[in-house]
Amino acid sequence: MGIQNPFIFFFFLFTLHRSSVESLNKEREVIELKGGPKDVAWVVQLSDLHFSVHHPERALNFSNIVGPTLSMINPSLVFITGDLTDGKSKDLLTMKQDEEEWLEYQKVLEDVTKRSGLKKNMFYDLRGNHDAFGVPAFGGKFDFYSKYSINGQLKRSGLVNSVTIQTGERNILFVGFDSAMSLGLRGPTNLFGHPTDQLLDDLSSELSVLDSQPAKSVIKIAYGHFPLSFSAASRSGRTLKHTFLTHNLSAYLCGHLHTKFGKNLKRRHESNQHPFYSHNLFQLNGHGSHRGNSKTCSDGATEFKEFWEWEMGDWRKSRAMRILAIDRGWTSFVDVDLRLGAKNVIILPTFPLDSRFTLERSFHKCKMDPLYFNSIRALVFSSSPIVSVVARIYDSSPGSLVIVLETPMKKSGDASSRADLYTCPWNFKAFEDPSPDRFLLQIEAVDIRGRSTLTELRPFSVDGLRARLSWNWKEFMVMGCQWEALYYPILWSFYLLTLSVLLVPKAIFLFSKKQYTYKNFISNKGVVSCVAWILSELYNIPLAWLSMIVYLFYLILCPWLSGQVFTEGGERGYMTYRGWVLRLNEREKLDFHGYPDIMVIIFPHLYFVVLPTVIVIGALVAERAIFQDHLRAVSAKKEDDYLVTNKVSASTNGRNKTLTLLHRRWIRKILLLISSAICWKHFLNCRALIKAYAMNPLIHFPIYSMSIPLFLAYTIYKTSRAE
Repeated sequence: MGIQNPFIFFFFLFTLHRSSVESLNKEREVIELKGGPKDVAWVVQLSDLHFSVHHPERALNFSNIVGPTLSMINPSLVFITGDLTDGKSKDLLTMKQDEEEWLEYQKVLEDVTKRSGLKKNMFYDLRGNHDAFGVPAFGGKFDFYSKYSINGQLKRSGLVNSVTIQTGERNILFVGFDSAMSLGLRGPTNLFGHPTDQLLDDLSSELSVLDSQPAKSVIKIAYGHFPLSFSAASRSGRTLKHTFLTHNLSAYLCGHLHTKFGKNLKRRHESNQHPFYSHNLFQLNGHGSHRGNSKTCSDGATEFKEFWEWEMGDWRKSRAMRILAIDRGWTSFVDVDLRLGAKNVIILPTFPLDSRFTLERSFHKCKMDPLYFNSIRALVFSSSPIVSVVARIYDSSPGSLVIVLETPMKKSGDASSRADLYTCPWNFKAFEDPSPDRFLLQIEAVDIRGRSTLTELRPFSVDGLRARLSWNWKEFMVMGCQWEALYYPILWSFYLLTLSVLLVPKAIFLFSKKQYTYKNFISNKGVVSCVAWILSELYNIPLAWLSMIVYLFYLILCPWLSGQVFTEGGERGYMTYRGWVLRLNEREKLDFHGYPDIMVIIFPHLYFVVLPTVIVIGALVAERAIFQDHLRAVSAKKEDDYLVTNKVSASTNGRNKTLTLLHRRWIRKILLLISSAICWKHFLNCRALIKAYAMNPLIHFPIYSMSIPLFLAYTIYKTSRAE
């Protein structure tokens, strides 16, 4: 027995180790490319499918278009980066899982797999926030993703999965991760990615798995659902951005935002940002800072760390598909619009690179092979034989586009090639220029039916200089702002503004004998005297003023509402400005969930309901004071009789109109319309919350739902008379 027990113990350890290794290897799949083109790989990304029982055309179009298109492209991998189903009611207000949508998703993906001719294990689909609406726990009854997704069917159970493409010259590592909220709240407060410390550890492990193999260079690409601007930090404060920079990521592919916010949803991240961005609050443009490509060989020890984040749009309305290629270590992509149906020809230029999306380290002087620059290269995918491919380079410096190079391209490879790569020689040194967007590349392909396909004009720089990537205001809001970091500054800025205006003057008035009236304001016009006069009038209606103060403190100290946060069941949580609370944790302390997701309720209420209410209440009391002053003036001077019995000159017409305006209280009527608009906005917000979380406004959120209309109604009543 003394000999057998150690033997059994070590055998158990060996078996456990072997099973764990097998489990890891199962998640770390390897694809070895065979056939040409040499050292070129390409993959496809799709995102935000939003298959819905209310919009069957999304799944139908996907089945009819994507299958044949994938067959034509023949990618090594297909990534579907989240929001596989919609999970919304027809009115878009109730958000929870619908098994019928998942059955449709499973059916369509099986059909697409067959039509494309690709193996099922070449598809990787991730969970998005819509796929987690109302899911109390992963693997539970309502976690249909684990049952019907391709990852679920292939038992890719981990939150982090990796696959490596081996080209012979290098390894291309793709690492996907699921950062959806583990406690899947219903929408709308399920908007952000929530990577945990454990997920970040697993992600770091996968990204470093090939670091011990220096014989081959490694290109690292991550993919997930949430942009970094909509990804929260872990409990310890770690972020995805820091993890990606640590492991020299090249690109992060994501979805979530949709093209309705813009088509420039790309952002370059770097390790030594401008001091203005040191707190990672926001970035003003997509390209980041400009350093110039001046590295020397001695700089290799302190290599600059950077990566690109590329949001791709959506299938839901835009019918978008992305093809991403890695040609001899250089990464390029093309986003394809399939709204009009499948394309006959798709062209992806792979060199020279688009100067808007280059990485500085890609043009490190000590790592560049000059032979790589000797040809223009492009992948051409076609459903019909290609007759000719032509490359054109335009010079934009004269102020208009002038063709400076037009040359035919030849197909390289043979019948065993996985796709057609077209190349043509060029004198790249002739296009060296300090401007990264002076020269533009366009490629045209003509198929056997005479159909011509042109690529967009792409700026390029053979020196690796980076062109500017500007955002419009919507693109800046969704890509440039780090919303988790901005949540509390925006929240406390509101409170600092409103409480300072409502409380500080009151304290000053208590110790000041100076009177602030309308006449004082007229004689001494200014912002300070105006605010002081309006607040002094507000203090004359103490219940309105005190109610607003109490309400503002209530929103900080007490729950806003109590709602049903999961797909089914009677469990309710209550929402505060810090997040949702469902139950006490093991240490009998409050656990807050859905932060900063709750900003979609907090900010609209504070800035578009509460703040306008405070302003309108102030305007109402000010209007009453002006009207009172007008009545006193009319009574004292009897201006009405004067205007009837005397001729009024043209110079007094303006004064007469002002008197008429005051007498009929048109300003008050306008304020009543604004008050109605505020109440309507508040009603719509309450209606959305009632639908979203199955609530009764009188039971589950009476203070939130009733206070604003009561404040306005009481103030309107108190200011209706000028006594």
